[in-house]
Amino acid sequence: MAENTNSNETNTFQKQKNKEEMQKQLITFALMILFTIIAFAIVATGAMESMYVIPVLLILAITQVGFQLYYFMHMKDKNHNMPAVMMYGGLWAALLTLAGLGVITWW
Repeated sequence: MAENTNSNETNTFQKQKNKEEMQKQLITFALMILFTIIAFAIVATGAMESMYVIPVLLILAITQVGFQLYYFMHMKDKNHNMPAVMMYGGLWAALLTLAGLGVITWW
C-alpha cells in the first residue's frame, strides 16, 4: 500500500512553522524582559538625567505594547481584522477622551 506522503509533508511543514513561531515568541519575550530590566536600571541607578527618564521609559513601554499586540495577541495573523478594528477603535476613543479631559482641565 502506498503511504500518503502529502500528509507527511504537511505535518513536517506545520512542525517547522510552529518551531519558527515559538522561536519568534521566545525572542520577543526575552526582549520584553530586557526592556523591563533596562527601565528598572535607569530608574534605580539614576544613570540618566531626570529630564530624559520619562521619554525613554515611554519609548520602552510603547515598544513593549507593540510586541504584545503583534506577537502575543496574534495581530500579525490573518483573519484578525475585527479584533484589530475593535482595539484600534478603543485606543482612538481613549485618546479622544484624554484629549478632551486635557482641554477641559487646562483651557
